[in-house]
Amino acid sequence: VQLQASGGGLVQAGGSLRLSCAASKSIINMGWYHQAPGKQREWVATITTAGRTDYVDSAKGRFFISRDNAKNTVYLQMNSLKPDDTGVYYCNANSPLLGVSWGQGTQVTVSS
Repeated sequence: VQLQASGGGLVQAGGSLRLSCAASKSIINMGWYHQAPGKQREWVATITTAGRTDYVDSAKGRFFISRDNAKNTVYLQMNSLKPDDTGVYYCNANSPLLGVSWGQGTQVTVSS
């Protein structure tokens, strides 16, 4: 499965960004991971084809994951951004049949 992420950029603290990730085919579970500078990649949010969502505690109430199944695309709406949200955001797709796939990552920089 090929994943193409987009939507990163530079934003001031308190601002918003919307990330998008288009998959080459429908995948049961899609999500986003965050890798801050010098740190390990960490899970942020996941959504299933049925629309069930899960979030890391730090994202709850600020980030919202959604998907358009007709377009095989997942979105991450990020609000009230903080400098700690800076890093590369990776799209992830996971299914029992197709395994795990990663997108190329999109850079998000939040200035204070």
